[in-house]
Amino acid sequence: MCLIAGGMGKNLKIKLATMINSGKHRGSDSFGVWTNEGVLKSEDFSQINEIPDGKIGLLQCRLAMTGSKRFTQPFYNEFILVHNGEIYNYYQIRAFLENRGIEFESDVDTEVILRLLESLIEKNIPIPQAVKKIMTSLNGDYAVAFSDKKDIYLFRDPIGVRPLYYSPNGFFASEKKVLWSIGENAIPVKPGELVRISNGKIEQFKLLNVLDMKGSFFDYSNSKMSITKSLDYAIRLRGSRKIGILFSGGLDSSLITILASKYSKKITLYTAGAEGSPDLEWSRKVSEELGLKLKEYVFDLDDVRDAVPSVMFAIEEPNAMNLAIGIPLYFATKLASEDGTKILLSGQGADELFGGYAKYLTNPRIMEQDLIEMGEKNLARDDKIAMLNSVEGRFPFLDINMVKSALRVPLKYKIHNGTRKAILREVALELGLPKEVAYREKKACQYGTNAQKLLEKIAKKEGLKLSKFSEKVFNEVFEQK
Repeated sequence: MCLIAGGMGKNLKIKLATMINSGKHRGSDSFGVWTNEGVLKSEDFSQINEIPDGKIGLLQCRLAMTGSKRFTQPFYNEFILVHNGEIYNYYQIRAFLENRGIEFESDVDTEVILRLLESLIEKNIPIPQAVKKIMTSLNGDYAVAFSDKKDIYLFRDPIGVRPLYYSPNGFFASEKKVLWSIGENAIPVKPGELVRISNGKIEQFKLLNVLDMKGSFFDYSNSKMSITKSLDYAIRLRGSRKIGILFSGGLDSSLITILASKYSKKITLYTAGAEGSPDLEWSRKVSEELGLKLKEYVFDLDDVRDAVPSVMFAIEEPNAMNLAIGIPLYFATKLASEDGTKILLSGQGADELFGGYAKYLTNPRIMEQDLIEMGEKNLARDDKIAMLNSVEGRFPFLDINMVKSALRVPLKYKIHNGTRKAILREVALELGLPKEVAYREKKACQYGTNAQKLLEKIAKKEGLKLSKFSEKVFNEVFEQK
């Protein structure tokens, strides 16, 4: 996980240095910069002022998760490439390419993207078509920028798990605030989209829509089997010997916990909530039933008040709902970070895929639209909060094969007789989750943790509604008048 950023234009050295300083919370292990005038890679951030000048540049600040901790991007040859995220099938892609005589210089997952790109371009495949082939080959959460030394190209995975933004003036970054720091506006790269930045010109190419992955519908038995196998595989790919799980005692996080227990020797559950909140009480109860260690952050009014500026700094928008959801996420990821846990599995995506929200009872058609839009609405928030605490969130329900499976499950199995996520609850029962957990009607995070209630109290003391309070905090954090 990391910051990627860069751009083209005048005063590039100063702008790249400013971007590193404003985004290095995303990667504190090392930084690397390529420009058309030179390269600098270092673990010493005091050397930022020594980066080369130029007219076009790409950079990374790295938080090492996969591969050698001593290898810092950018990769550079005919193309220069930086990448934020994880490629879960990179061993298979690397083996495929090595069997065709392609050599690698590192064990970093990013390199398979570059070598795959080079192999396709050598076949005279145009860049947009090459990137589409890459998207269909990769199983991962990724935001990528690369350059042919003339233009810069940006793309994200088809779900939009990792954030990426660009400006009309030709710069890009993993977070809005990094672009704001150099006076640029921030526009999100859409999931499955390729953006080309040239001198004075921005072009977008829509390459892949997640809904295009729909196949024919499964029957009930095959629906359950596909869900079980796809989720099991997604969790195995995203696991490690030591893993954390964002836990609420609800269906999604409990199901992930049961499956993760098959592959990880050391699992810790992390939860956060106000004392007496439903999520905290259920987390304690279910973790005990599952026999797993639970670490909890019990927050009060003062804790929330102190955390508000940090959460707002992370989410980068005056959105009251995301502020309220971000509070428990901030405390849980902070707890994990202090515990030395770098990877947290999360149940994000299950509601959009299997009909978890009450609004789907009356309007189930919006499920697909919510899936398309969740990259910027939900996942960007979760990514930025976790990265503020140097923790990486991983989302097994949003594995590309899991999404394909879910899209092939008929709606009548997802919402049945008024029960939301009906088929997922039955899968959980078959995997051993107690019925009272599998069929628990869980409140939304901001209500289940009482974060919303505490924020409203803080806002009320200032004579404001929560929406106006969020706007006020946003303006204070980002010094906007």
